[in-house]
Amino acid sequence: MTKQNDINYERIAEAIAFIREHFKDQPSLDAVAEKVHLSPFHFQRLFTEWAGTSPKKFLQYISIEHAKQLLKDHKATLSDAAFDTGLSGTGRLHDLFINIEGMTPAEYKNGGKNLFINYSFAESPFGNVLVASTNKGICHMAFADDAAVAFSALQQQFPQATFRQMMDMAQQNALYIFTHDWSKLNDIKLHVKGTGFQLKVWETLLKIPMGQLATYSDVAAVIDKPAAQRAVGTAIGHNPVAFLIPCHRVIQSSGSFGQYHWGSTRKTAIIGWEAAKTA
Repeated sequence: MTKQNDINYERIAEAIAFIREHFKDQPSLDAVAEKVHLSPFHFQRLFTEWAGTSPKKFLQYISIEHAKQLLKDHKATLSDAAFDTGLSGTGRLHDLFINIEGMTPAEYKNGGKNLFINYSFAESPFGNVLVASTNKGICHMAFADDAAVAFSALQQQFPQATFRQMMDMAQQNALYIFTHDWSKLNDIKLHVKGTGFQLKVWETLLKIPMGQLATYSDVAAVIDKPAAQRAVGTAIGHNPVAFLIPCHRVIQSSGSFGQYHWGSTRKTAIIGWEAAKTA
């Protein structure tokens, strides 16, 4: 990410944090622009470039009332059919294109011994990302505000693996999620390690349509573990593939967006960005 893009992201992130904190006041364009030290005109243009929609519409998308309404409207289907029906719009992301393959017990136990992992850094609308892949598919994706820290976290996941810094086709296809219509892409494979319960939760997350939200209790109901909301939350918190496995689409029953491994402001930004893209 260039220095200017870095500055722009920080400004937009600050604006989103301000909107999130003051959404009940419905802050004006001038008020938000002043907060990030930009003219209203410059802020409007920069925000629209970054988010694909105006600040006013973005405010509507990320308001808590909007989240509650989404849950209310889709509650009947979230617990039965919505996860399994896919999407209808041709310009929307179809998460069911992603296939998930758990690592073998041996691969899981030995920390990736005999695994060769390619990794690279790339830009996204939400900051730099680190994406890594094996010969079977994407094994890791994380927002990388600090490249060294992000790579260290990857190494901790696979302490016995052999790493090469290079971009391969699997990574390129995965990064298309930010810029392309996925209905025109080939299947993307995920090669992740986790317990059977974690894999089941992550597979369920893949079926939440872009632009829609689910609660922890919704996910627990879908996997036939209605009392396991806390365990579901823990499994979601251990998601190794940011954005591709959309843990950002799971929120609290109250309508609050809740926490996110890569920052609550970033989660708010992603939810608003997806809502804008699918509106």
